[in-house]
Amino acid sequence: MEFNSINPYNDQVVGQHTAQTESEVATVLKKAGDAFKSWKNVPIATRASLMEKAGNVLRDNIEEYARMITLEMGKPIEESRSEINKCAWVCDYYATHAAQFLKDETIETDAQKSLVKHEPIGCVLAIMPWNFPFWQVFRFAAPTLMAGNTGLLKHAPNVFGCAKQIEEVFIQAGFPSGVFQNLIVHHDQTENIIAHETIKAVTLTGSERAGAAVAEMAGRHIKKSLLELGGNNAFIVWEDADIDQAVKTAVGARMLNAGQSCIAAKRFILVESIYDEFVSKFTTAVQNLKSGDPVDEQTEVGPLARKDLADQLQAQVQKSIQSGAQLLLGGDQKNCYHAPTILGGVKPGMPAFDEETFGPLAAMIKVKDAKEAFKLSEQSKYGLGVTVFTRNVEKALSMSDQVSDGAYFINQLVKSDPRLPFGGTKHSGYGRELAKDGIMEFINRKTIYVG
Repeated sequence: MEFNSINPYNDQVVGQHTAQTESEVATVLKKAGDAFKSWKNVPIATRASLMEKAGNVLRDNIEEYARMITLEMGKPIEESRSEINKCAWVCDYYATHAAQFLKDETIETDAQKSLVKHEPIGCVLAIMPWNFPFWQVFRFAAPTLMAGNTGLLKHAPNVFGCAKQIEEVFIQAGFPSGVFQNLIVHHDQTENIIAHETIKAVTLTGSERAGAAVAEMAGRHIKKSLLELGGNNAFIVWEDADIDQAVKTAVGARMLNAGQSCIAAKRFILVESIYDEFVSKFTTAVQNLKSGDPVDEQTEVGPLARKDLADQLQAQVQKSIQSGAQLLLGGDQKNCYHAPTILGGVKPGMPAFDEETFGPLAAMIKVKDAKEAFKLSEQSKYGLGVTVFTRNVEKALSMSDQVSDGAYFINQLVKSDPRLPFGGTKHSGYGRELAKDGIMEFINRKTIYVG
């Protein structure tokens, strides 16, 4: 089987990749298992040195890697560079902090000595998406490898070029053979790989449907899973907010990566007294964004990664309009490109409110007050993150328990940061990545007791 990487802007083939045979996959799995036997005993200072080198390889080759991201999935080139820099940051972060996170914990009991040791579990399979093709992988790989585990990457087929480059990063950094490997396989091989004795856990970032399927497979084989799935984040603006700053932040929160982000702001829940001003200024700001070839340094909004994604977004737009939403801007689609679109008067029951919209669509929702805003924010099957814009930070802090999401940001867009745990609730998944939490997900916390 051949996989083609297609540039969504011009439909040109970026690369061709041949699927691995069953015997080749078996060889990769054996290699990962064998590598773990020695990698788990490598001193953490040595692992840290290699991870630091991986960060340097990323920085040294930033133009090459950023260009591959842009060509394969259409991200504007400047955003692609930012993605590579963030990957280098997460490498540096775990190189610096992993030893502290993993140190033994002495616990006072009636024993002569009792403690908890942190030991790696083996090979972890990562099933990753196309929207942040480097970042999603490094967010998993940096803590997982620093913990002494080995990693296998099953990437999205449209970004197999990025997947090969990621594997090369670890090779160039000097990681031992087999510690991190890339698989070029169709998704129908996923369960056989999960079932293999080498695989001890699986982490997936992707759609709700994919997450449910993989969790079921992992559960069937009694293996741990971590899921980072979709989101329908609310961006709440109170009447006392700095509207200009809120609009500036909101444009980035919705339009970054052409809106193809699980943590993007999707539902803009606005107190009625500032609704018209916010919508007017937001519309003007979005109109001023430059769309075009993502390789162009001036481009701010590129195409969506595939035509079926643009088709799906267009269907959500049209169904919402048919249900009473007002088209305030955009609404057009041509092949993979979907114009930045704003819908006003969005209400529950419309796709723009109920569903995850994975593209440059902003839904404007009017409410009476903060209480109603939180009520509507919670009216979602997802629970990834919420933003609240207000000058009354203390009031916003006091109301954080009104939100069940995994993140609550005040006067800032929801974003991932290596120093903070990241993950969702409800249908947004379970488990946490990044910070100390991320490295602990694939660790055996072993109790040691001396009587």
